[in-house]
Amino acid sequence: MTTAQDLSILAFIPDADTGLERGDLSLALAGAELIDLVEAGAVTLDDDRIVPRTPAPRTEDALLGEAASTLASGPPTETVEDWLWRRGSELAGRYRTALEAAGLVAPERSRPHLFRRDRAVPAGAGTSATADASTVDRAEARREADDPLLTSLAAAAGIGEVPEATLTGLPDDAATVVTAVHQAITELAAERQRRSIEGAAFDNIWRGY
Repeated sequence: MTTAQDLSILAFIPDADTGLERGDLSLALAGAELIDLVEAGAVTLDDDRIVPRTPAPRTEDALLGEAASTLASGPPTETVEDWLWRRGSELAGRYRTALEAAGLVAPERSRPHLFRRDRAVPAGAGTSATADASTVDRAEARREADDPLLTSLAAAAGIGEVPEATLTGLPDDAATVVTAVHQAITELAAERQRRSIEGAAFDNIWRGY
């Protein structure tokens, strides 16, 4: 199991926090994938630059393997911030689909827009697949043990709260990525607010006619 998989489980399994923004979760998942790639030896970080290793180690996880295959192979190397926005595009939906295929959650009746809130559907509602309880238990155990990496990324996505001091328990590369995830999510929240204000202003103009 990878940190990205564990994070997706915390986000989508029944009884998890349901007031999540898909965009925030997508950015957090992209950060988790990058840390997984660092831990797998597929990349190193040079300050905020991602440096792929050649040849990259193979991974049995399909989504992580896909992530590794999209890494820029030559200079200029990609920044962590650029990776988050590029790889994070609609990534939450893809992890949701993977959980559906594994029978951990039921298929969604409709796919919400990136900026809308999502609500998980309990596993077993419309699916005959058998959930792997050990997979869920592992993610829950990491959260209950206050694993600094998983809880920091979960908090960034809106799942629970973690004090900033938690970053001191992370390796330098992981702390760099987690910090970038928080910054990107802050930028996304500002963009949502801007769109909301513009939408309200537009509505007010039409009401004046």
